[in-house]
Amino acid sequence: MKSEYSVPKRIAIYVLPLLATAALYLIGSTLRFEHICEEGMEPGVVAGQKKNGPGAYCFWHRSLLIAAYYFRNLGITTLISRSFDGELTTRTTELLGFKPARGSSSRGGVGGLIAMEAAWREGRIAAFTSDGPRGPRYVAKPGVAALAERTGDHVTAFYLLPQRAWELPSWDRMLVPKPFSRVVITWAKTAPVSDAEAAMPEVQAALNRCVEMAEQHWAGQK
Repeated sequence: MKSEYSVPKRIAIYVLPLLATAALYLIGSTLRFEHICEEGMEPGVVAGQKKNGPGAYCFWHRSLLIAAYYFRNLGITTLISRSFDGELTTRTTELLGFKPARGSSSRGGVGGLIAMEAAWREGRIAAFTSDGPRGPRYVAKPGVAALAERTGDHVTAFYLLPQRAWELPSWDRMLVPKPFSRVVITWAKTAPVSDAEAAMPEVQAALNRCVEMAEQHWAGQK
């Protein structure tokens, strides 16, 4: 833990992840999940089981809480910033069975990318919140494309949208699913990436398609 943290922040680092994890399990146990995939692909994870080998995954930050519950205990590596908020997230995700890599697009990015590549080469999923840690919302950053370029992988995009949720007044409009909600998980992917910069429009488009599929699904249920 960083020594410059104040006493209140040190207490928060120990207490809040425990409370957040307990709340996620309490709400998550009441949720029902369903998948929608683009033609020619299948979900990367179903019912707590990873279906494929390593992968470069990305999603929007507002789905983070629901994703943390659904993808728990699979040893997925996530890129988390070196900020105080990142420390809280790291402690929480570790309790949920993730393997955090510290860094971001702006702070410690190179080290974070190297750690994510190492996870991929160990056969694990490396997952990025593409518009994290501070936005702008729904604007993809190059981390996942850079990883896909280094590994020759394609990018798998996904999005989780509850039918009923609270929306927090944060920059990302974080979603907190209401108990007993149904949650749709949408999946899209890009072609294998050979040039990260050139692939960014395709990554952005795949993420956007995931949102559109999810919103259209619930609109059709009304």
